Amino acid sequence: MKITIQDCPPEEEEEIIIRCRSLDDSLLQMIYSLRAGRVKLTVSKGDRIFQVQPSDIFYFEAVDNRVFAYMEKEVFDTKSKLYELEKQLDHTDFFRASKSTIINLAKVRNICPAFNGRFEACMENGEKLIVSRQYVPDLKKKLGL
Repeated sequence: MKITIQDCPPEEEEEIIIRCRSLDDSLLQMIYSLRAGRVKLTVSKGDRIFQVQPSDIFYFEAVDNRVFAYMEKEVFDTKSKLYELEKQLDHTDFFRASKSTIINLAKVRNICPAFNGRFEACMENGEKLIVSRQYVPDLKKKLGL
């Protein structure tokens, strides 16, 4: 694969052109990653509003009709519903792990089987999250197993 990078004048919009014989899964993944890298999510804590990169978020959790974004050491509120985040972060490292949780697989240290067909995801910050057995086949597919 040949990669060419050209400088463009400040008044021109940046552009990425992909020339290929066929659009395979690895190219699609690269395209989704490029798009996701430009997206920022709006979260809040108290009366402050922040813009964060999705890659900094470890997981999202829905509790009592509120959705929280868990980062390494902080927790933020988000106004989005879990299904909206799942759709927005489709084709990225985020994975629906249960009815109330979306996990960033890039922040998972390891995954091991748990009881009753469920899996346990150990996060880089030491937290442990359960992957419901309903979502285990999707997890295996996402991991290429």
